[in-house]
Amino acid sequence: MTREVTKTEVIQALESVYDPEVGMNIVDLGLIYDVAIEAGTVGIKMTLTTPGCPLLETLTAQAQEAVKKIPGVCGVTVELVWDPPWTPERMSPAGKKRMS
Repeated sequence: MTREVTKTEVIQALESVYDPEVGMNIVDLGLIYDVAIEAGTVGIKMTLTTPGCPLLETLTAQAQEAVKKIPGVCGVTVELVWDPPWTPERMSPAGKKRMS
């Protein structure tokens, strides 16, 4: 029997991934649009603050690595999406407070 991975665990793992340009984790920054889990495989839909973000490969790789550490995860895919576009309104209340 395999251990069931939860969305909460995935979000907590993603909170360890920081955008160094902003100094905030990608969850509070509002970059995570969706998390789907099926039979130990985690699918993440995320965006970046701009399509030309130089951290594209870094942040997606760090997100994959953080989630792979969760017991029971056997695979991780990160899909970059641009619709809807990111705006500061997507930030968590904690993220907005840090930016003010």
